[in-house]
Amino acid sequence: MKWIVGLGNPGSNYAKTRHNIGFMALDRLADRHNISITQNKCKALIGEGNIGGVKTVLIKPMTYMNLSGESVRAYMDFYKVSLEDLIVVYDDMDTEIGKVRLRYQGSAGGHNGIKSIIQHTGTQQFNRVRMGISRPEPGHAIVDYVLSTFMKKEKEALDQTIEQTCDALEHSLTHTFEQTMAKFNG
Repeated sequence: MKWIVGLGNPGSNYAKTRHNIGFMALDRLADRHNISITQNKCKALIGEGNIGGVKTVLIKPMTYMNLSGESVRAYMDFYKVSLEDLIVVYDDMDTEIGKVRLRYQGSAGGHNGIKSIIQHTGTQQFNRVRMGISRPEPGHAIVDYVLSTFMKKEKEALDQTIEQTCDALEHSLTHTFEQTMAKFNG
């Protein structure tokens, strides 16, 4: 069994913001595989299904971004799952919009959702898909930028990022994460 956590903030006010691109990717993956992400457990909305012959759980923490680790820890403790089977999907300002970057360990890189997961799991070693949202223009506050919606001119790149993320997630379920990194990191 694999479990995929998409990071974002709950509520309609945040639904289309840059910080919620992880939720957007999980929703698209769920649509592709007819999975309903509606069970409310472990401080998260959860959906279970079969992707590529692999039992897969999709998790959207409802704790707000900066507390995402609470939900991850609650799920780990309740279901006794391994971090080796976890993939976290989240927004990354250091990756250009339209691109994704996969890695299997590392620091939070300033991302508070990842920082929370590291804090609650006690390790930096878990698989990640970093979805590009690019950096704000100089002079713009980062918090305002990540909580802003995508511009119309970014729509095509946004869709490309989400599709590529879903493709990488599907591939990672039937291949090693290293093989998936080699294929999708270019």
